[in-house]
Amino acid sequence: MQIELIAPASEDSAYLPRLGLGVLASLTPPEDEVIYTDDLVKVFDLDKDVKDVDLVGISVDSKTARRSYDIAERYRARGIKVVMGGIHPTACPEEALRHCDAIVVGEAEDTWPELLRDFKQGRMKAAYRPEFPNLAGRPFPRRDLFRSKKYVPFQVVQTMRGCPYPCEFCSVSTANGPTFRFRPADEVIAELKTLGKLILFADDNVMVHRQYSKELFSKMGALNKHWVGQCSLAAVKRLENVKLMAESGCKALFIGFESVDEETVKFTGKRQNKPSQYKETMEMLHEHGIATWGSFVFGFDTDSPEVFDRTVEFGIEMKLTMALYAILTPYPGTALYKRLLAEGRLTDPYWWLGTDHDAGSPYFLPKRMSRETLREGWVRAWTKFYSYSSMWQRYTVRAPGADTPGSSWLQTIGYWPLNFMQNRLAHHKIAGGMQRFRSGVDVTSALAGSGAPRHVATGAGGLVIPTSVGNPGLANPLAAFSERKSDGRKSLTVLG
Repeated sequence: MQIELIAPASEDSAYLPRLGLGVLASLTPPEDEVIYTDDLVKVFDLDKDVKDVDLVGISVDSKTARRSYDIAERYRARGIKVVMGGIHPTACPEEALRHCDAIVVGEAEDTWPELLRDFKQGRMKAAYRPEFPNLAGRPFPRRDLFRSKKYVPFQVVQTMRGCPYPCEFCSVSTANGPTFRFRPADEVIAELKTLGKLILFADDNVMVHRQYSKELFSKMGALNKHWVGQCSLAAVKRLENVKLMAESGCKALFIGFESVDEETVKFTGKRQNKPSQYKETMEMLHEHGIATWGSFVFGFDTDSPEVFDRTVEFGIEMKLTMALYAILTPYPGTALYKRLLAEGRLTDPYWWLGTDHDAGSPYFLPKRMSRETLREGWVRAWTKFYSYSSMWQRYTVRAPGADTPGSSWLQTIGYWPLNFMQNRLAHHKIAGGMQRFRSGVDVTSALAGSGAPRHVATGAGGLVIPTSVGNPGLANPLAAFSERKSDGRKSLTVLG
C-alpha cells in the first residue's frame, strides 16, 4: 500500500519538518510505502501534484485548514480516501469531517496502526479518539523523509507534551492536554546521539519541570550539542537553571513575554510572567551566552494604543536579539474564542476558512482601540523594532568571564543576518503585504469586495458584512502600494 503524508503550509509556516508525520511514518508497517509531501518546500499544485496513492494523511492546523481542505478535495474527487489529524480537526471535528473520510481527534500515534488495519480491511471509522499516549518507547521519526535543503539547519527533537497553564489564548492544552508528559531522558539522549550538532527542541517549554530538565541537560553536556528552544520566564529567572542550560549547549531561547504590562499578563492567565523582573532575567541570559528571541501579543482587553511603542522600547532596552509581534488570534477551541463569541466580538467566526489570514486580521473587536489602530500599531512595532537604528542599539557582545561563557555565535555572527532578514520581512510582508504565491489571492481579497473568500459576504465599499456575532471588517490601507507579479506573488511598489 502507498500512503502519502502531507504537510500543508500557510503564510506563517516555518522551514521545519513535521515531526509528527515522521513519527507516523515510523509506525507504518514496513511493507507499506510512505511518501512525504511538504507544501512549504515545494508548493503543492492542485492540478498537477495529486498522486494515485491508496491513502492520504494530512496534518492540519487552523491556519492551514483552508489549504488542507482544498488539497483533500482533489484527492477525494479521484476516489482516494483522506485522513486528517492535528490541532484543527481536534478543535473542529465536525467541520473537518465534511472535508475528509476520517479524522483523528488528539494525538495519533496509538491509533495510527489501528487506522491502517481498518483501512486495509475496508472498515475505516469516521473518527478515532485515542487517549493521550505515554511518550516512553516511541520510535524515532523517519528523518530520511526530510531531505530538503530548505529546512533550517537545526534538527528538531521533542521531549514533552501538554501544558497546565491556563493561558486564555493558547491552544496547546486543546491539542496535547492539560498535564505534562515526558519522554524518558535516556531515550532523548539516544536520539540526540544519532543527530548532528545543531538541535532545535520543539517543546513549548524546555525547562518546565526542573527535575526532568536537570537529568536531561546534565547528560547532554558530554554530547557537545548547540541547541535552541522555547522557555517560560518562570524558569529562566533562576540562575541555576540558566547555568544548567548554558552548560548543556543552549545558545538561544524563544521566550513568550506576551506583554510588558503587569495588568495584561495577569488578565491573560500568565501569572508566571513578572514584567518587573524582565530586565534582571535578560541580563542573566546574556551573561551566559544565551541569545533571546522575544514574543509579544497585541490586542488584549487591557491593551491601549500606547502599548505598541512601549513594547518596542522595552525590546530595544533589553537588547533582544529578535522579537516577534503577533495580533491576538481567537483560535477555535480556546477559552478566548469562546469568550469573544459569547460577547459578540468576533468579526468572522470562521476566519480560518478564508484564503488570506493576514489581510483579515484582527478577527475581533478590541476593547480599548479600533481594529484599524490595532493593525497599524502592529505594523509599526515590526518596522520600528527592525529599523536600522534599533538593530544597532540592540547589538551587544559579551566577553567571556570567570564563570560565564560570553556571547554565543548566534549573537556574534548570526545577529546581523537574522536581523537583516527580519528587516526585510517587516517591510515587505508585514507592512507591504507580500505573500507566498500559494494563496493565489490578492492581499486585500479577504476584505475587498469582489475577491472576498467564499464564506465572507461583502457590502458597499468592500467592507465585510457583519456576521451575527461581529462587525464590519477592516480595509487594507496598503493596497495601493502593492501589485501582482506574473507568478502570482505580491511585490512592494516603492514610491519615489
